Amino acid sequence: MTETIPAALAAAVRRDPTTPLLTWYDDATGDRTELSGATMDNWVAKTANLLVDGAGLGPGDTAAVLLPPHWQTAAILLGGWAAGLELLTGPGPQPVDALFAWPATVEAATAWPAGDRYATGLLPLAMPLRPLPPGFVDYTVEVRGHGDRFVASQPVTAEDAALDGTDHGTISAAAEARAQELGIAPGARVLIDAGTHPDPADWLLAPLYAGASIVLCANLDRAALDKRVASENVTLTLG
Repeated sequence: MTETIPAALAAAVRRDPTTPLLTWYDDATGDRTELSGATMDNWVAKTANLLVDGAGLGPGDTAAVLLPPHWQTAAILLGGWAAGLELLTGPGPQPVDALFAWPATVEAATAWPAGDRYATGLLPLAMPLRPLPPGFVDYTVEVRGHGDRFVASQPVTAEDAALDGTDHGTISAAAEARAQELGIAPGARVLIDAGTHPDPADWLLAPLYAGASIVLCANLDRAALDKRVASENVTLTLG
């Protein structure tokens, strides 16, 4: 069993860095973004470097991630775990060392005592958020200035806290079990309705640990579902 989330990502990238790891759709905006394993790994490394070099954080520190399913959310979560942080998704508010929010959660985020505060609009092409909420810096702007290779000062272990008080080892075992429960096989191309599977355990971790690639769809247009299944070579639909 892969015992940490960074190790699961590294294994996915090693298998084939060029094929899609996560493909994002938003049927309300028409946005489609495809990230290969190598591209996702670059975003994860940039995010980890933002947290470590930019914010001075590392193992033992915490970050709140108040974001919905999205490819940027995947990069932020995976980057936070690569940096050795424990990530919190709620309930809150509680003190954290960093915080990520988007327009729908900015108001609630202001109640969290936090060090560095990052906002993102989750916009097509990772466009900057305008206007930027007071007290926040733009994640998509800040992250681009950081290196696309990250080397941890100390490796993440199975005993390290990962998500909402749960350690990497427990998260890893749960992700593998959830993949089996959902029927996600190695090599599968899984279409996931973000509206019905908002938990990162479903839309991110279970496919990652199973060795599957993800087609993550927000505001899913069910009238176009069959066409998307065909065009994306989907083998399993989680609607």
